Amino acid sequence: MDWTIMMTRSTQILLVALALAVPAAALAAPPHAHAHDHRPLHGGVVVEVRDVDYELVASKDELRMFLRDHGKPMDVGQVSARLTLLTGTERQDVSLLPAGTHLEARGSFRIGKGTKVVAAVSRHGKTLGTVRFDLP
Repeated sequence: MDWTIMMTRSTQILLVALALAVPAAALAAPPHAHAHDHRPLHGGVVVEVRDVDYELVASKDELRMFLRDHGKPMDVGQVSARLTLLTGTERQDVSLLPAGTHLEARGSFRIGKGTKVVAAVSRHGKTLGTVRFDLP
């Protein structure tokens, strides 16, 4: 006698459910455990991209960006960033260069509530990441 005929309906449903669950569990990404938090350490706005925390501190006369890799400060000696500030219909492009432990630009910046910032960050000419900030 054929074994599929002998299986009960509930057994068949259980086998189908297991057959569907096993591949899904195998393809699921492992949990992303962080040993650090993403709080701003310098009073700015933090965004994480590829395990790097980018903290942007913005004022009308200074822009600073701090980078942390897995919670540890990154050496920014060979890092630069090109920022595009979008405030309402106004656009301003700014370059950030190394200044000790962070990247920095000084000048006159159009920063206001709701300003959006897109940062293209690179090291040795290779892109580290593109980061989008919404300023409060």
